[in-house]
Amino acid sequence: MLFRSGTWLATSAWVGSVAFTAVHAAKVSDLPGGPAVNQLNLHRPVTQIAEEQAWLHWMMLILCTVIFVGVFAVMFYSIWKHRKSVGHKAANFHESVTVEIIWTVLPFLIVIGMALPATKVVVMMKDTTNADLTIKATGMQWKWGYDYLKGEGEGIAFISSLDAAQRAMSDEGGPKADQSVNDYLLKVDNPLVVPVGKKIRIITTATDVIHAWMVPSFGVKQDAIPGFVRDTWFTARETGDFYGQCAELCGKEHAYMPIHVKVLAAKDYSAWVAEENKKMAAKLDDPSKVWTLEDSLKRGEKVYATHCVACHQANGKGAGAIKAVDGSAVVLHADKGKQIAVLLNGQNNAAMPSWKQLSDTDISAVITYTKNNWSNKTGQLVQPAEVAAARH
Repeated sequence: MLFRSGTWLATSAWVGSVAFTAVHAAKVSDLPGGPAVNQLNLHRPVTQIAEEQAWLHWMMLILCTVIFVGVFAVMFYSIWKHRKSVGHKAANFHESVTVEIIWTVLPFLIVIGMALPATKVVVMMKDTTNADLTIKATGMQWKWGYDYLKGEGEGIAFISSLDAAQRAMSDEGGPKADQSVNDYLLKVDNPLVVPVGKKIRIITTATDVIHAWMVPSFGVKQDAIPGFVRDTWFTARETGDFYGQCAELCGKEHAYMPIHVKVLAAKDYSAWVAEENKKMAAKLDDPSKVWTLEDSLKRGEKVYATHCVACHQANGKGAGAIKAVDGSAVVLHADKGKQIAVLLNGQNNAAMPSWKQLSDTDISAVITYTKNNWSNKTGQLVQPAEVAAARH
């Protein structure tokens, strides 16, 4: 009776979970350039590398299936055909040189047949020469920093983080039953933008722990390791939006580190570069400007919401190994240089990463904000000139 009850409960739970999944799956559609509903195959390839990988995948799958079926078919046929119950007796013979040569040479040829095309693809994947555009992707908990190093757009740099609305949605338990969010946890505030048909070299590194830059539709996955530089490349054959994620477990916010690549036509990309350069020029602050406490607090609140809230939380209390800034001895210290040094250099073996890529104004503003928010009421004001002096 107990067994029947347990079986009934298990069956009911399974049916319930299937029904729940079906209801919620009905609210989600395929995401072009990203995951599909009930997806079993690889992502649709949009680069030569991804196409070659897909061909290798199916070639080896078919080959292994044929070998598996052939070997086991012969084995089971032999067992059934020559079974003892119908009068067959086991043969008594020594090894056959011919058979041994066959089962040695044949697998060798099969392995060579698999290795040659695989080697060709691997060599192609590592050929990052003659790139039209070089971009550095820096992994950090839990966002990506992009720096356009060479090619059209050189000098553009920005941070790409999970969209704030999606983070809030996740904190509330995910999308509601009546919501259709196809790009859930894949939408970012600043996507990486590249031109179609151009060879894009991606240089990867990290500031804290190991991350991995992966976009399945491009057939690209490259580790980003602190203190090391790796590279990969792709040439997108069509315009559109393509999605990926950090593919290396990098801490508690690992699921909130998406990658969004927007591929534009050459003309549109040039227009985007021009617009970004205008934005960067407009954002340039006079390093000698003396800020008021009120203006610095407003600027610092925005910087904190963009770069700090994921770890230190909106209430400044931190979580787990992430230290609180509310009530922190460093934040409350009269020597402002101590907190400036932390933001410029990081601390605790990069558990707190360096934020020297931010402008002097942004760093001074966020320090001023933390020194005068929550229970921190120091009245201290940090100026950009103080940060600039600490850099040198």
